Amino acid sequence: MIRRARLLLVGLPLALAGPARAAETCPALFPDGQSPALTNPKLAARTVPLCFEAFAVLHSGVTRTPLYAAEHLTRDSVAAARTVARDDSFHEEDRLPPDDRASLEDYVRSGYDRGHLAPAGDMPTESAQAQSFSLANIVPQDRSLNRGLWADIEESVRRLATRQGSVYVVTGVIFSGDDVQEIRGGVLVPTQLFKALYDPATGEAGAYLARNGPDKDWRAVSIRELQALSGIDPFPGLPPAARATAMTLPEPHAFVRGEAGRAGKETGKEPESWSDWLGRELARAVRKALRDLLRSIF
Repeated sequence: MIRRARLLLVGLPLALAGPARAAETCPALFPDGQSPALTNPKLAARTVPLCFEAFAVLHSGVTRTPLYAAEHLTRDSVAAARTVARDDSFHEEDRLPPDDRASLEDYVRSGYDRGHLAPAGDMPTESAQAQSFSLANIVPQDRSLNRGLWADIEESVRRLATRQGSVYVVTGVIFSGDDVQEIRGGVLVPTQLFKALYDPATGEAGAYLARNGPDKDWRAVSIRELQALSGIDPFPGLPPAARATAMTLPEPHAFVRGEAGRAGKETGKEPESWSDWLGRELARAVRKALRDLLRSIF
């Protein structure tokens, strides 16, 4: 069931806002150890920073969702993640106060997917992947977006991390408009999602921004623009020049996630695209059919 929540996060009364607890326990996940900053202090009400094996989140008890999840993807971590079989195990986060966290029942018949901020496909070990299914890392996400464009963006970021060797990633949500939707239990539905990237090799940064809906439109934004839209500064240590211009982001595409793609990741080479793989497999099938036909004739 979906309801309308007359709550605009950027307009929360100041009386509700409190300082966010500093996420200082997992500095390796942030550039120079600096966690994302909430530049709109009204977002800080009832926030709890949580560290996991391969990602960190800042969870909001107001929205009952994470505001962001931070990761440090490397060529090795992406290659390791390719070998981990997916095992869906969504679970409630016991480290959060019961009145501030989502429950499994909240998502039942909600019409939304349980969308990861830090993707399960990024997790380099079985234990890290299991942690990614904590509801502290989950938001209500449009099904078409989750299974289409957003999955392609996630895969494109992994490819970039493989090519560059290291990429810092902050995935987050934006709640805007007069009537923000909510599902059961008061879990708010983001109106937009973003995935911000920082490439330490080039010093460039930028972000994908997409509406939480069925369309396939997205746009690249600078960190400065993202901060203005979201109230979140994903990389507070960036110099002004890097904040002002969005880096060239990989175009989101679906990719084969089988052995060919895995081998490309592990060697640092580009994995095959779906069209390349399909063409190769069709050519192989035609050659085999011709060989069989010739054998039957001669």
